Amino acid sequence: MSIIKINAITVPADSGDELGKRFAARRDSMEGTAGFEGFELLQPTDERTTWLVITRWASEEAFENWRTSQDFQKSHSGGEAGAEEAPKKPVGMSAELWSYTTSVTG
Repeated sequence: MSIIKINAITVPADSGDELGKRFAARRDSMEGTAGFEGFELLQPTDERTTWLVITRWASEEAFENWRTSQDFQKSHSGGEAGAEEAPKKPVGMSAELWSYTTSVTG
């Protein structure tokens, strides 16, 4: 059974593309993270401005270990440690974290 974490990120209507670019640029950054099984970035197809980041984890413990790690802090600080460029301003106006487990697969 996997643990699903959904980060619902609300962005200004003209900033969704930037959010997509940032996630694409970091696509492989989670490779090798213990317990991480994958993620998807869902873009709204209507007038909504909330994008969904769906991550799948082997356990709640694996998610919490990542969430309290230096890798998490680096990836959510707006810039990479040691990067030459200035930290980027956040794209999202707000975010909510939802938690689920898988119950039926098929």
